[in-house]
Amino acid sequence: MKISKVIVDIIERDTGPLNVKDERSDIGGKTTQGVLRLITDNGIEGNAFIGDQASSSEDRIRIINEILKPKLLNLDFSQREWLWSEVDNLSGHGLPIHSSWAPVDVALWDIAGKEVGKPIYSLLGGKKQEIEIYATYPPRYNTPEGFINEAKELVDEKFSAYKIHPGNLSIEDTIKVVDGVRALVGDNMSLMLDRNHGYSLVEALRVGEALDSNNYYWFEDPVNTSNLRAIKRLNDSLRTPINMSDAATFLIKDAANFLSKNLVGMIRGTTRKLGITGLIKQSAMADAFGINCEIGLAGNSLMNAANLHVIASVNNNTYYEFWRPEHIHQWGVENEITINKNGKLDVPSGPGLGLNIDEEWIKFHTINTLD
Repeated sequence: MKISKVIVDIIERDTGPLNVKDERSDIGGKTTQGVLRLITDNGIEGNAFIGDQASSSEDRIRIINEILKPKLLNLDFSQREWLWSEVDNLSGHGLPIHSSWAPVDVALWDIAGKEVGKPIYSLLGGKKQEIEIYATYPPRYNTPEGFINEAKELVDEKFSAYKIHPGNLSIEDTIKVVDGVRALVGDNMSLMLDRNHGYSLVEALRVGEALDSNNYYWFEDPVNTSNLRAIKRLNDSLRTPINMSDAATFLIKDAANFLSKNLVGMIRGTTRKLGITGLIKQSAMADAFGINCEIGLAGNSLMNAANLHVIASVNNNTYYEFWRPEHIHQWGVENEITINKNGKLDVPSGPGLGLNIDEEWIKFHTINTLD
């Protein structure tokens, strides 16, 4: 069964403003994203959405249409491993191709599930049907009290885990947040902190010592991924596991380098960069080192579903990242992923990704179609 058509519906949507208290300022507003449709010669359609959160996807769509499409036409849908092996060759001269290849890989897995009438996690050998979650927001506050109140709201909503994004808070105020949130929630909530690579080594050590004192579950992306000396020092000095990295350029070979040099206590991954094929490989690699591969937000409804299928099939991931506000990254499907009565997420059980595209919504927001 071969791919006979590669179609991308280009959609435009407006999330409204979302002001954040870090270097980005605003991650909301009008954005261009895509709906990928891989259609086989017997009529099965595999889907993925292109784009994450509120960033534009024009370059990713162009790469799919101009570079990946010729590789896909007449390709047997099952030849995902071959396509994975071609990615580095196609990435010559620094072309940022992985974020374009990733939704293609997910759409091929969607075909695989639909072809046999099974969810992707079943094809991967998975068994888990509901997944633990942690809540997180982008940095929204200038004071420790804002984050402490945010934690209280999450406790009231029965969340059992919370990842803090302190953004541009001073080190002194960040430590107040670390202490204050733990004092509020007690031992009944798992806590993490993610600075999005914003600290110096000295700053990260000070915050990390506070995390150690308060039994935080991980310390995510404290410094730039290129600062290997600082990362090594942090990993050697702190009890709280260093967890890296959500950086767009941090890919499976970077993860292998960090693991082989014992630089981190956990590794980050997502289908947004690695597709399902690559994320399964990275999770297995981390498992061989005896550490978790914690899977981060994939940026849109179908790629987030792909994350869930991987989480359901591996044994070294604790949580799904439930990023808020949800409207920034949830769009275009009829049966959106929601929290169940147990405070967890049900893994979609339908064929393939298990989510149904909302064709009326897509049609309304489509501004162009590449076929």
